[in-house]
Amino acid sequence: MSALVLASLVWCAVATGFSAVACVRLSRARARTAPKPGALPSVLLLRPVDAPTPRELENLAQPVDYAGPLEQVVVSPYRPRLAPEVRWLPSDPLTPNRKVGHLLYALDVLPVSDRVVLSVDADVAVTGALVEGLAAPVAAGAALSTAAPLPVGPRDGASRAMAGLLRYTHHSFRALDAMSAGAKAVCGKALGLSPAAVESLRRLADHIGEDLELAKCLHARGLDVVLSSAPAVVPLDAEVPWAAPLSRFTRWMQVLASHRPALYPTVPLLFTPTLPLTVLAATLGSPVLAGSVAGLVAVRTLLALRLAGLHAPVADAGRACAVTDWLLGEALLLAAFLRSLWRQGTVTWRGQTYALRPGGRMVRVAPELSGGPG
Repeated sequence: MSALVLASLVWCAVATGFSAVACVRLSRARARTAPKPGALPSVLLLRPVDAPTPRELENLAQPVDYAGPLEQVVVSPYRPRLAPEVRWLPSDPLTPNRKVGHLLYALDVLPVSDRVVLSVDADVAVTGALVEGLAAPVAAGAALSTAAPLPVGPRDGASRAMAGLLRYTHHSFRALDAMSAGAKAVCGKALGLSPAAVESLRRLADHIGEDLELAKCLHARGLDVVLSSAPAVVPLDAEVPWAAPLSRFTRWMQVLASHRPALYPTVPLLFTPTLPLTVLAATLGSPVLAGSVAGLVAVRTLLALRLAGLHAPVADAGRACAVTDWLLGEALLLAAFLRSLWRQGTVTWRGQTYALRPGGRMVRVAPELSGGPG
C-alpha cells in the first residue's frame, strides 16, 4: 500500500467519523420548549437594507404573524414601498460595514426600552415563528440568538447548489451548531440582540463577518448564544447565475481565513472531502480506498437526510433533493475555497476593495491615480 493511499484512507476515515458524530448529535437534538402563552416579549424588528431587489421588497411587504407587540422598522437610504404598519428610518452610514452602521444608527435614535431588538436581513421572509424563536431566548437571558438560513424554491443548478450547501451539508447552521467547539456558529441574516450584544456590536462597524466576531466576543465573556428553533427562510429567485453564490462563498472563505485561520484548512479536509477523495480513489485504483469513499458517501447522505428531516415543516423539497443536492453544495464550497486561495489579504464588498486585517477588520484600499499613457 502506497503512502498516498494510506494518507487518503486516513483522510477518508477522519471525514467519515466527523460526519458520523454530526449525525449522532443531530439525532439527539430536541426541540426547544416553546414560550408559554401570554409570555411573548415586545419586539423591535430592524430590517437594514441599501438597495432592495424586487424579491427583497416582497419580503419587506409581507405581514408578520407575531402574536406579541411588534414594531418593524426598515432602515435604508431611501424609502421603499412598505406596508402601512411598517416604519421607515432614513439612514446612510459612512461605516465600511453599512449594515452595522444602519443598526447602530437605528438603536441610537429609536426608543428601545424593554423591547427585544431583532435584526433580520431583507432577503429573509420573516414569520411569527422566526420572531418568537429569536426573541424568546434573548428575553430569557441569552446574549445573542441566531437562526439557520433556509433557502427555499431552488429551480436551477446554482440555486440548488446554494440550497444544498446550507440545508444538507456540514455548512448547514444546524450542523455547525451541533459541532461547534468554543464560540458558536452565528449567521448574521437573523439575530436577536441583547444589550451586551449591542455593546459589542458598536466596536465592529469596520469589520466584515461581524457575526463571527460578535460570537467570539460574547463567548470570551462567557455569555450564551442560542440557535432559534425556527429557521430564517430565504426565498430564491427563479434564476440564479453561478457567479452569485460562487462570489458570496468565496468572500465567506476569505472572511473565515481572517477570523478563524485555524479553521480555514478544515474546509477541504472535513467540509468538502467527497469529490477530492473520489478523484483520488479513481486515480490510484485502490479497492480499499474506493470502499472507504463509498462509506463516506453513505454517511454524508444520512447526514443530508437527517438535516432534511429537521427542516421538514418549512422546507419546500423532500428527501429526494437531499440525496443529490448535498454533493452540489460540497462542490460549490470547494470551488469557493480554491478561489479564495489566491485572493487572500483583500476583499471586494459592495463595490469597494478593502485590505483584511485579523478579526475581519477592513481598511479601504485607495485606488492608484494614473495620468494615463504618455
